[in-house]
Amino acid sequence: LDPNLWNPRNWPFSFIPVPEVATDPNGGTTYGILPVLLFNDSNNQIRNIIAPDLTNNATLGVGATFRFLSYPSADTQWYATAGFQRKIARRVDLSYSTGRSRQGPWSFNARFYFERDPTERFFGIGNDSELGNQTNYTTEQVYLQLMLGWNISPKFQLALVLRPRYVRIKRGAFDNLPSIFSLFPTVKGINGGTEVLSELRFSYDTRDSVDIPHTGTLATVFGSISDRRLFSSASYDRFGGDVRHYFPLSRRFTLATHAFLQFTPAGSEPPFWAMARLGGEESLLIDQQTLRGFGAGRFVDDNLAVVNVELRARVFGMDIFGTHGVIELAPFFEAGRVFQTMTKNFLSDPH
Repeated sequence: LDPNLWNPRNWPFSFIPVPEVATDPNGGTTYGILPVLLFNDSNNQIRNIIAPDLTNNATLGVGATFRFLSYPSADTQWYATAGFQRKIARRVDLSYSTGRSRQGPWSFNARFYFERDPTERFFGIGNDSELGNQTNYTTEQVYLQLMLGWNISPKFQLALVLRPRYVRIKRGAFDNLPSIFSLFPTVKGINGGTEVLSELRFSYDTRDSVDIPHTGTLATVFGSISDRRLFSSASYDRFGGDVRHYFPLSRRFTLATHAFLQFTPAGSEPPFWAMARLGGEESLLIDQQTLRGFGAGRFVDDNLAVVNVELRARVFGMDIFGTHGVIELAPFFEAGRVFQTMTKNFLSDPH
């Protein structure tokens, strides 16, 4: 056998075993192992990633997720993930994006998403919902989201987003918490429903990178509608804006800032699962905004405002089996609130 085969630097891929430890206000503590395979091209750029994991959660039990991520070019990428945990939890997430750099006339993104999430919490509607009213439930949903963007220039884009969505609400996984059905049996949307969302977005983008920006601005204004005449369970509309700006403090330090404001002027029409949600670590342009001091969906109402400031500091970097890895620390400050009426002072009583 060729002795060079035993040298990891000569392998066509890099193998990095990553220990996993995650704690979440809703899901609890999860730990496991994530063996990552990185496939590089002749220029030492990562083109494909295979990253399955094996985890265990005290409530949901043993689980596993398979991930395949592909980066054919800087302008196109796609991924496929599928996972489960022993108790209820299931997820399938498929996505394809092209025209990401906006150099051509069109950009396109398609995403198929299915999940059963038994860690969901509901405390009631409003910015003052009480911790003592915490309930648990499972969201079972499936949606297809399509985005077609017309690139007026690399900086300006007008995009149409369509998202048909099917939702059902079921009992959760945590027996130590009351069910949403026992404390909030009459909340709108308790039986789930359908939503066919149509949204128009106009954005301005001067970032130096789509994935890891160091400088520049991304500003988006949007308006969307869901209508019973188009197979939705309820009729409502929403509009708002999202601004992200990145300040390059030095080669290793970036100050990332974000502000988001959303209004839903339709009053009590939206079901609770379609309202603005504040909390958790995931940020979506619609439905969900980040407030990492709380679990996902901790505060729910028609309208939402939030500000996030994060200092991204690259503290250490090294080559691992031919792939450059970076350790980054990111202390952050966040404040936000939900509110019912558009006349409310959204700067008062933040969390």
